[in-house]
Amino acid sequence: QLLCEDVNVERFFPVLYPKASQLIVAFDEHVISNNFKFGVIYQKPGQTTEEEVFSNTEESLGFLEFLDFLGERIQLQDFRGFRGGLDVTRGQTGTESVYTNFRGKEIMFHVSTKLPFTEGDSQQLQRKRHIGNDIVAIIFQDENTPFVPDMIASNFLHAYVVIQLTHSTSGDTLYKVHGTNSGDL
Repeated sequence: QLLCEDVNVERFFPVLYPKASQLIVAFDEHVISNNFKFGVIYQKPGQTTEEEVFSNTEESLGFLEFLDFLGERIQLQDFRGFRGGLDVTRGQTGTESVYTNFRGKEIMFHVSTKLPFTEGDSQQLQRKRHIGNDIVAIIFQDENTPFVPDMIASNFLHAYVVIQLTHSTSGDTLYKVHGTNSGDL
């Protein structure tokens, strides 16, 4: 009655249900999010191991064009949008990334080649720390290269979208899209 004078609380009766609080908590945990983060891994021709793909420091023109297709390349320093766990104050996760706002949903891409490369670290833990904690990773290939989900060890990565660069007969850029999962889905 404090909120609305028209509501007659005398018509409401308490329902005693022992698991009500658990149901409310479970319902509350299913919040719809407007923020997403996806990994993006550049896989060069012939690379078949996690160590190889996470060690890439150079980007092909095709990969850069694909990143521009995904979103806007942004400077991380003082970035004001959804940061997806990336450092926007001290530069510890690199200087730039790829971000987009798609139909009101903010998406930050954890791009393997934009995350810090650590000389002497074959596992590239700085890179894997972010991409390995994403649920979905996009694997970009300049040409047909074998990819199997278990080449990347992760408890969180479950879905992979493999993008292969191709061209039309007129020279236009096209992408072949394949989906796969870790087997846990």
